[in-house]
Amino acid sequence: MTGLTKLEQLCEDKGLKMTDQRRVIARVISDAEDHPDVETVYRRATEIDPRISIATVYRSLKLFEDANVLVRHDFGEGRARYEETGHHHEHLIDIETGEVIEFFNQELEIMKERVARELGYDLIDHRLELYGRKRKD
Repeated sequence: MTGLTKLEQLCEDKGLKMTDQRRVIARVISDAEDHPDVETVYRRATEIDPRISIATVYRSLKLFEDANVLVRHDFGEGRARYEETGHHHEHLIDIETGEVIEFFNQELEIMKERVARELGYDLIDHRLELYGRKRKD
């Protein structure tokens, strides 16, 4: 493997011990264009290294989450989905297909800051998930 992915670098910066199997799992997450669940990470990781167990995937994802280099999402489907930290965006979840669409809206960011300020708070963190159904035009 050449060059570190963003997630591998974040792990190393946090001082996590990066085994070969953890590196594969980190690469799977970094390369994901979706928000994979544990089973998807496992399937993709075992295509690279068939020796990786589902238990190793669970432990690695938990380790990454505890180190704040990975974000765990619950989009109401009964399964956790994951993505690396570091790029702020919101999510729109299609309730019929389960598709997760990432978006960023500067006006929304300004409004969230204003609401917190009006209520007497400094906004430290937030998570916004919108749920919808595709319009049939």
